[in-house]
Amino acid sequence: MPDADTNATAADTGAVVPEGSRPRAVLPALCATQITSWGIVYYAFPVLNSRITADTGWSTTSTTAAFSGALLVSALVGIPVGRVLDQWGPRAVMTGGSVLAVAAILAIAYAPNLATFTAAWLLAGIAMAATFYQPAFAALTRWWGEQRIRALTVVTLAGGLASTVFAPLTATLAANFDWRTTYALLALILAAVTIPAHALALRAPWPPLPAPHVDRETATSKSITRSRPFLLLTAALTLNGFAIYAVVIALVPLLTERGASPTTAAWALGLGGAGQTLGRTLYATLARRTAVTTRTVALIALGGATTAALGFVPGPIPLLVVLAVLAGMVRGNLTLLQATAVTDRWGANDYGRLSGLLAAPVTVAGAMAPFAGAALAAELGGYPALFAVLAGASLLACALAAGSRTL
Repeated sequence: MPDADTNATAADTGAVVPEGSRPRAVLPALCATQITSWGIVYYAFPVLNSRITADTGWSTTSTTAAFSGALLVSALVGIPVGRVLDQWGPRAVMTGGSVLAVAAILAIAYAPNLATFTAAWLLAGIAMAATFYQPAFAALTRWWGEQRIRALTVVTLAGGLASTVFAPLTATLAANFDWRTTYALLALILAAVTIPAHALALRAPWPPLPAPHVDRETATSKSITRSRPFLLLTAALTLNGFAIYAVVIALVPLLTERGASPTTAAWALGLGGAGQTLGRTLYATLARRTAVTTRTVALIALGGATTAALGFVPGPIPLLVVLAVLAGMVRGNLTLLQATAVTDRWGANDYGRLSGLLAAPVTVAGAMAPFAGAALAAELGGYPALFAVLAGASLLACALAAGSRTL
């Protein structure tokens, strides 16, 4: 039996939205746009970075810092974006973000120097805040109400395919064109898919906020964000987020360091995305059968275990690919865990703001992870040692998560 901090009741977690009143185009549209946005704006970079540095002479540290800057901007912008979503809905935010993303990718493709390249990535960070999972989660949580886990699972199942589709596609394009042309072609795909999908599919009326449960009326968003459970949960997800993001970006160099070709390493990254999709099919069952704190601790622990395995198992390459898929399965569940963390504990009121505040430090940690991971790998003598340190970070995150139980 789940303990006291298990999933909240229907009244706590969201309004009852009649099945027929849900906008039917939203789910397929967000599935397509999450695959495309993540695949091009995020996952293309680790595939192309070695080609960028070889062609331009810019250091890996500098280009990775530009990418990290985008993630940092995304974290900071995500908080006001969450407030806008709560009030006005996702259509203008996500459509505008798509236009901005296309402009940013084109600016990256044609950047004549490192300063312009960095500025273009900072612009991409604003687009990330307006197009990645957080605004999509806010839309689905409000429109689907009590059925949000099903809708969130569907979209994240699709989103998990982003690296599966675009890491190999990017590698194939880069084998036939230079990195600038590759990014330009990807920008055209991004424009063709995301701009019309967001503009046309997200036109449905934005539902009013659900009425708060009588026992939670005094739990304002300000008091929640200052509470011990929220702070410990944020710390746990932030530390674990650093480890997870560092693993994603460091997977390709880890495998190439152990003898895999760049193409094989890109495929391993892509198959990890397939693992995310597979793992997310299990989350609804896990959510029904476990308390929220129990599954938080368990999933963080499993993530740390797969990170440790990647660090300590020297090969062969096919076994490392299998471990990458297992790591992806855990990562997929962790995405849904964060998406439902607010509603499972505190209900759906102010979801955009609370989830933005919860996600901001996690995204900051993710922003630091590529740069810090590369620097740590250099200091520690290689990527296997880095993965061992990241596994230790996940272990500490488990202890923090264990203390985040709500009363």
